[in-house]
Amino acid sequence: MNLEERINFLQKWSNMLDPTNEDFKVIIQQAKHKNQWFTEENQLKAINAIKFNFLHKDKLNQWLSKYQMKDLSNFDKSVGLVLAGNIPLVGFHDVLATFICGHQSKIKLSSKDETLYKYIFKVAEQILPNIDKYFNVIDRLQDFDAVIATGSNNSSRYFEYYFGKYPNIIRRNRSSVAILDGTETSEEIIALGKDIFDYFGLGCRNVSKLFVPENYDFPALLTELEAYRNVVNHHKYKNNFDYQLSLLLLNKTPHYASDFLSLVPNKNFSSALSTLNYETYKATEDWQNALIDNAKQIQCVVGKDESLMDFGTTQEPQLWDYADNIDTINFLNNI
Repeated sequence: MNLEERINFLQKWSNMLDPTNEDFKVIIQQAKHKNQWFTEENQLKAINAIKFNFLHKDKLNQWLSKYQMKDLSNFDKSVGLVLAGNIPLVGFHDVLATFICGHQSKIKLSSKDETLYKYIFKVAEQILPNIDKYFNVIDRLQDFDAVIATGSNNSSRYFEYYFGKYPNIIRRNRSSVAILDGTETSEEIIALGKDIFDYFGLGCRNVSKLFVPENYDFPALLTELEAYRNVVNHHKYKNNFDYQLSLLLLNKTPHYASDFLSLVPNKNFSSALSTLNYETYKATEDWQNALIDNAKQIQCVVGKDESLMDFGTTQEPQLWDYADNIDTINFLNNI
């Protein structure tokens, strides 16, 4: 298939991913049963993001318009993809980019996120015969030309050992940050809540660290975030919150807390589930320098400053929003 044919296929695939379909409803319940973090709401959010942000024909053309795409008919490269499983269908962008660039993807799924992926590939097979030629789900990676692997800081050492001799993108832990100045409106704080609580805060694009001015009004922030208190009705989130709050109390760690979120003074960018780390600043240069010094730990930064992302957008990436700011298309076009 040439590029136009691939884009046309992707549009057809999008049209067939209908979560109101009875078979799809069953799959969503199966995925929820297998991984209790994958609520129906979170699965639908991920599916619709793929349908309307990743597989939309106009957006695909807009995304690819800046690249000089090669003649896809001559490609015979295989790309190993090691996908994470922290949120539903995470890693789909890598699958999509590999297909768009004319390569076969050999996909090692996370055991936490097998059900949805296997179903959507089954759907694709209805319009793309011999689907393994394009999307090959495997148990063990072998016979590949390049690798894109996503995991933790610990697993990245394993990836570097086994995949270091191949062209690769190896992703490690990253966190996202919000810069507050105390003048945020109620609407902006509510939008920030999406950055914090979407997918229960399990993604690298979820805000886990705040930079705030000295004497910031934390009780007011917690009051505004009450709009998201339903997260505590999820038993796994509630267990995490109770455990983390108990540790704070036992260790007499200074903190602010509501019934479902704790705010902790901590310079780390990664925080425990159900907690947010915060750090105070005196001048703009303080948080700017901190972001520069810790750039490799940071995925997204939201705030009112014009250089930052808008509140509420971290978990709504577009095709051109690359993880770790590594251009996957450039990488795949040059292997």
